Amino acid sequence: MANFAKPENALKRAEELINVGQKQDALQALHNLITSKRYRAWQKPLERIMFKYVELCVEMRKGRFAKDGLIQYRIACQQVNVSSLEEVIKHFMHLSTEKAEQARRQAQALEEALDVDDLEADKRPEDLMLSYVSGEKGKERSDRELVTPWFKFLWETYRTVLEILRNNSKLEALYAMTAHRAFQFCKQYKRTTEFRRLCEILRNHLANLNKYKDQRDRPDLSAPESLQLYLDTRFEQLKIATELGLWQEAFRSVEDIYGLMCIVKKTPKASLMVVYYAKLTEIFWISGSHLYHAYAWFRLFTLQKSFNKNLSQKDLQLVASSVVLAALSVSPYDQACGASHSELENEKERNLRMANLLGFNLEPKLENREVFSRSSLLTELVSKGVIGCATQEVKDLYHLLEHEFLPLDIASKIQPLLMKISKLGGKLASASSVAEVQLSQYVPSLEKLATLRMLKQVSQVYQTMKIESLSQMIPYFDFSMVEKISVDAVKHNFIAMKVDHMKGVVLFGNMGLESDKLRDHLTILAESLNKARAMVYPSAKKASKLSEILPDLGEIIDKEHKRLLARKSIIEKRKEEQERQLLEMEREEESKRQMLQKKTEEAEKKRLAALFEQQRAERIRKEIEERELEEAQALLQETEKHLKKGKKKPILDGEKLTKQTLIERAMSEQLKERQELEKRLQKVAKTMDHLERAKREEAAPLIEAAFQLRLVEEKALHEREQELEVELSRQCHDGDLKEKNRLARMLENKMLLQERVMSRRQAEFDQRRVEREERIKQIIQARKQERDIKRKKIFYVRSEEERIRKQREEEEAHKREGLGRVELYAFLFLISLCQ
Repeated sequence: MANFAKPENALKRAEELINVGQKQDALQALHNLITSKRYRAWQKPLERIMFKYVELCVEMRKGRFAKDGLIQYRIACQQVNVSSLEEVIKHFMHLSTEKAEQARRQAQALEEALDVDDLEADKRPEDLMLSYVSGEKGKERSDRELVTPWFKFLWETYRTVLEILRNNSKLEALYAMTAHRAFQFCKQYKRTTEFRRLCEILRNHLANLNKYKDQRDRPDLSAPESLQLYLDTRFEQLKIATELGLWQEAFRSVEDIYGLMCIVKKTPKASLMVVYYAKLTEIFWISGSHLYHAYAWFRLFTLQKSFNKNLSQKDLQLVASSVVLAALSVSPYDQACGASHSELENEKERNLRMANLLGFNLEPKLENREVFSRSSLLTELVSKGVIGCATQEVKDLYHLLEHEFLPLDIASKIQPLLMKISKLGGKLASASSVAEVQLSQYVPSLEKLATLRMLKQVSQVYQTMKIESLSQMIPYFDFSMVEKISVDAVKHNFIAMKVDHMKGVVLFGNMGLESDKLRDHLTILAESLNKARAMVYPSAKKASKLSEILPDLGEIIDKEHKRLLARKSIIEKRKEEQERQLLEMEREEESKRQMLQKKTEEAEKKRLAALFEQQRAERIRKEIEERELEEAQALLQETEKHLKKGKKKPILDGEKLTKQTLIERAMSEQLKERQELEKRLQKVAKTMDHLERAKREEAAPLIEAAFQLRLVEEKALHEREQELEVELSRQCHDGDLKEKNRLARMLENKMLLQERVMSRRQAEFDQRRVEREERIKQIIQARKQERDIKRKKIFYVRSEEERIRKQREEEEAHKREGLGRVELYAFLFLISLCQ
């Protein structure tokens, strides 16, 4: 491992290694520097090193190296410059996201590219063979090779950043931003598994935050900013879970939000609570918990009406109609009827849990099935005026289902209302948290409720009815569905009816001896007969005194025995209460003693710490005084030496010597020496100026004489060279004239030769062009014949394949038909044997 004197040297070494292609060695060098104990204190060059380090980690997909480096860098700059850590982490996430997007675009471009030799062929033979062997398509294979590794690295990046920032109060905003970006990553690429893991990671972080409250730099959830960030993260988690269809994870997110509200004991803003209840309505509707769905709608309506000032009348009607229809869609009978004790306890616990999530405070010891039920909800809707805010169709439907008694006409009157209600709904302009309301989702439940109401009212009027008549009265379902609904209602004691398919009738009311009405009549009849028998045959009073006393004695003994048992139980309770009080007193005394001991120990620690600090300050002061005294003595000795050389003695006898006076005297001596030196230098410079001026005055006439002589010589040289150039030009001109006269007689012959050569080349060009056009026509004809032959071959092969496929399908159909006949004969044979 190389040791660098400065961090900049490590960065230069890494860049040199990158330039020669050794990126792994460069990454290792930077990793050794970052994890070294020598550079634990933050410096500005470390930030540039971290930027280069994370770039290498992203480029080489080294997630483990990145995590180790970021942890060490967090230790270095946590108390000094935490914003530097924030910038490095943002750069790290930006690079990872950019690489993942680049890989996705590259895979998409590779899939869309047209890279085939023959445009008429669908796929190359190599691609077909590879797809048959591996069972993968081209896009799946390209995704696995290009996109998946970068997506894994991006997911690892988000996990690493969340792990590093989980207990850092100074970077809570970055932690929340990272969580939001991870949620968007899961939403964009439909990563449901990673979303569940991300929710679990955030859940564990919050649990550890509440478990270990003595950690340094721990976020304070009681602060409004921290609480808002955590709530925003959980609400974003809830939104993404509902958009991905992960309803179980959405419900756990709701529990997380409720847990945060319980921890800080503070209700979030109304806009967030509207989102909370809107998502609860979706979760409860998907899970089939229609009662909780209706209560969630009721809380949502209350919040919207109280805090949303921009809510229009139309939107208010839609929301109120949703509340009323959700309440009507709840089953009219208790599902827990006939359940075991453990099931009832579980149901009670579940009701308490849901009531807390919905904001209803119920007492655990009370029986809350009547408080938290359909009837109580409808009563509350009437008292709060919710039904009055709904549309007219919903009001009419409510009165028909809850207040009217029309056993024969209720279904026919409800059907047109349901058709109108199914068309109501749409987007809400003024309720941004509730994007859309569709009342058609309640129509199936309302049809089932109308069927139950009609059966209940008919059972109170008729004892028997034909199945055909009953089916005609219920236009929503066929009789099989009606029978299924009635079975569930009979199971939960909502109605009493039987279906006799042999006679084609429906019997209302149970004809057995276990019927409630018959059992009451038989009890009344037995009591009346018993009274009549006592009046006809009075009992003879011939009992003795002993027979009169013995019954009273038995009663007295029983009473005394019960009194003694009660007294014993009271004594035991008092003893237990006394023992409990003694234990509590002992615990209080022990806690007081421990608190006193703890306070004493803390006071002793503070005293010792103060004493240690005082001694340390005294020691430092003494060391400073001793060091100043030594420096003063050294300055005194140096001054004495200087004064001996200069033969001066500025220090007077009896003068008090201190460090300040010695420093002042030394500075004054140095200033005097500097002034004398400057004066000497000025004198030398003046002498040099005079000497240089004298030299130049003597050299001036000599320079002028040399210049005039040089001027005369150069003029004579110029005249000689000019005469020579004129003579040479005249000779060349005379020679050129003679050559022109000699070549003029050959001009006609040159023109004739040029024409003959040009005509021959034109004839050769025309002949070659005709041959080329003929050859191109032959090639085009040959290629056309080849394409016709190839198309005929392909048509023949495809027709043969289609014929073979149809032949196989016909053979398989004949085989299946034969097997079906054999099974039918075997079945008929078995039936005949059984008969």
